[in-house]
Amino acid sequence: MRHLITGGSGFIGQALSRALTGDGHDVVVLTRNAGRARSRLPEEVVLVENLSEVGDVDVVVNLAGESLAAARWTDARKQAIRESRIGITRRLVDWMAARERRPRVLISGSAIGWYGARGDEELGEDAAPGDDFAAHLCRDWEAEADKASVLGVRVCRMRTGIVLDVDGGALEKMLLPFRLGLGGKLGDGRQWMSWITRKDAVCVIRWLIKTEAAQGAYNAAAPAPVTNADFARALGMALHRPALLPAPAFALRLMLGEMADLLLTGQRVMPQRALAQGFRFRNPDLSAALGTILG
Repeated sequence: MRHLITGGSGFIGQALSRALTGDGHDVVVLTRNAGRARSRLPEEVVLVENLSEVGDVDVVVNLAGESLAAARWTDARKQAIRESRIGITRRLVDWMAARERRPRVLISGSAIGWYGARGDEELGEDAAPGDDFAAHLCRDWEAEADKASVLGVRVCRMRTGIVLDVDGGALEKMLLPFRLGLGGKLGDGRQWMSWITRKDAVCVIRWLIKTEAAQGAYNAAAPAPVTNADFARALGMALHRPALLPAPAFALRLMLGEMADLLLTGQRVMPQRALAQGFRFRNPDLSAALGTILG
C-alpha cells in the first residue's frame, strides 16, 4: 500500500516510516523542509513539500503539529499551535475531496488532552471533552478530521498519551535530571499520567490501518496509567537513582504559565475500544517498559 504521512519526520512519524518501509510499503512524507527531513528518514521514503506532489495513496496518517510544550503559551503561540493541527487537517480533507481516487482510511492524530483535567475519573473514548485550551484544540482538530467521513474515507481519531522513548518526547527531557539524582514528582504528584511506548504507538497506528472495523476515537495509551509520583519512582528505579526532589507547583506555574497545566493536571485514560476490538499492547506495564526502553 501507499501511505502519506504528515509529521513523518517527527518523534512518532520517524518510527512509523521505518516500520512501514521495512514491511515493503511505499511511504510519502509531507514536510515543510525536505532537506532537513531527509537525514531523519529511510532512503525509500519519498519527501514532498506540497500536497499537489503526492499522487494517489491508500492511507493518510496525519501526525503534523507544533509541540505544545516547546514554548510558553502566548496568544500568538496558541494560534500557531491551532493552525499547525487544524489548518493542515483541513487542507488534507480538502485535498481528499478534490481527488478522483480517495484514500481508504485517515488516521488522524489527537491527544488525551481532549478530556481536560478530570482527577481520578477513569476515561474511555465515550467520555465528554474538557473545557481548557488543549481540550478545545483536540475537539476542533478531531472535528476537521471527521469531515473526511462524508467523502467515504474511514476515519480513526487517535488520542495519544505521553509517548515514551529515549531519543525524543517527554522521557528524553526527564532523563538528565533523573540521572543526576535531581528528579522527582511534579507538584503533589497525584495527577494521572497516561503513557504509551513509541513502539506501541506505532503498533496502534498500524492496527488501525488494517482493521476495517476500526472507526472513530481510540485512546492510544497503555492500559495501566500511573500517578506522576509513581512514574517518578519507577523512572528513578529504572535508572538506579533517587527520585526525591519534587518540583513545586507554584514554581512550575511561575516559569511556564498556563502551559504548566500539562504537567500538573492529567487524565486517567483507558484504551477501551482498542482492547475490546482485540488490540494487545506489547508494553502494558510501566516498569517493564522503562526497563526495555533504557536497556
